[in-house]
Amino acid sequence: MALIRATLPVVEPGRTEIHLPHWDGIEQQHGFIHGGVVGMIADSAAGYAAMTLVPADASVLTVEYKMNLMAPAEGERLIARGEVVRAGRTLIVTRAEVLALRDGAERLCALMQQTIMVMHARPEKLDAPPAA
Repeated sequence: MALIRATLPVVEPGRTEIHLPHWDGIEQQHGFIHGGVVGMIADSAAGYAAMTLVPADASVLTVEYKMNLMAPAEGERLIARGEVVRAGRTLIVTRAEVLALRDGAERLCALMQQTIMVMHARPEKLDAPPAA
C-alpha cells in the first residue's frame, strides 16, 4: 500500500476501507487511475476484511476474483470498501466496491467478488522492507 500511497483508515470485523489519492504515478494514458491499481485496492480491501475474521496463527490468500469496471476511476481519491459475505473455515467469500470521490460526491467505478483461502497455522509475514 505504501508503494501507491494508499491508507487503511477503516478496519472493523469483516470490513475495511482503503483510501487512495489520485496522483500521476498511477494514471493510465487518459488520466484515469489505472484499472490494475483499481483491482489492487479492491483485492486488498476485501482480503484485509477477510483477514479480520481468521485466527491469529492463520493468513489469507486470494484464489479468485471477478471485477466489473463500471466507470472511469477519476476524482481526487478512490475508496475501496471491502466486506466479508460469508466466512467459512477454509474459504471466505468477499466483495468490494471502489468509489471515486470527486467534488465531495462518490461515484461507483468498480465492483468485485472474491474467494479467499484461509491458510491455517501459517501466519502473515510481517517483516516487510521499510518504506522510503
